[in-house]
Amino acid sequence: MDISVVIPVYNEADNLVALHEELRAVLRRLGGSTEVIVVDDGSTDATAAVLERLCDQDPSLTVVRLSRNFGQTAALAAGLAHARGEVIVTLDGDLQSDPADIPRLIAKLEEGHDLVNGWRVERQDTFVTRRLPSTLANRLISFTTRLKLHDYGCPVKAFRGGLARSLRLYGEMHRFIPALAGDLGASVVEIPVNHRPRVRGASKYGLSRTPRVLLDLVTVKFMTSYLTRPIHVFGFPGIVAAMVGTLLTVYLGIERLVRGVALADRPILLLAILLCLVGVQFIALGLLGEMLARLYHESQGKPVYVVREVLGGAPPPASVWAAQDRRVVSSRS
Repeated sequence: MDISVVIPVYNEADNLVALHEELRAVLRRLGGSTEVIVVDDGSTDATAAVLERLCDQDPSLTVVRLSRNFGQTAALAAGLAHARGEVIVTLDGDLQSDPADIPRLIAKLEEGHDLVNGWRVERQDTFVTRRLPSTLANRLISFTTRLKLHDYGCPVKAFRGGLARSLRLYGEMHRFIPALAGDLGASVVEIPVNHRPRVRGASKYGLSRTPRVLLDLVTVKFMTSYLTRPIHVFGFPGIVAAMVGTLLTVYLGIERLVRGVALADRPILLLAILLCLVGVQFIALGLLGEMLARLYHESQGKPVYVVREVLGGAPPPASVWAAQDRRVVSSRS
């Protein structure tokens, strides 16, 4: 399979027929073997019936129905798990994403990149509830992950198939896909894409998602920077707290023994004791994290590195993805 298009949908019955027609027209022009995978994330409207009818009409369409509404990240993960293409493109099902952008995404991917992320330059959404929070979130995510993009939340993306299938998505991680891919050593670029106003249906996003995004950002930062060395997260503040607490304790001891100053009514004594206890607890937490990290990697046989390509010698395991073209050069005799 050359190209797989993955579309998670939730209560988009009014948009599916038009989206399917636009998408098939674009894929016919591209040529090659293609498939479309639509994931119904527990829709409560007529989405299931519309998809069933479209599936009967189009043998290249695969419909994955989830048992209930699990959220966009889970629906996207289900779609990626069923995709067989060497190139995987993701879109939204609300007709705001333009299928006409697919050829440009694939062309950019063929320049040697691993993930092409869309950038909704002229975003057709309300400013206060959608565009302003998104701008602030994109700047915060770019600063935290060290991968600067203008539009992390854009659903329009193109991946190399091996990279897409290697991602493990949980929570609200779909918006952090570029950062997760970058952590694997993938080449990530961004191109402007068309964004159309919503004509039918209602948006499923709002300001209520902000706390979850911030919490997931903390998770992503930990996973991309400290997953194999959690002691560095907890150990450093633990050492600092323990050292400050110890110095304060020594100072107070000198005050009591040399100068005879009473300590019972001095809050700094409680602070010194608290800092010593917190320091020990943080260091212990870091050690527990180190043990869990080793269990996590060793129990799954999960390496702490990603191989891009092997030249000569035996081929790497099947789970290795080669970022450029997924080909391995065998040894020459």
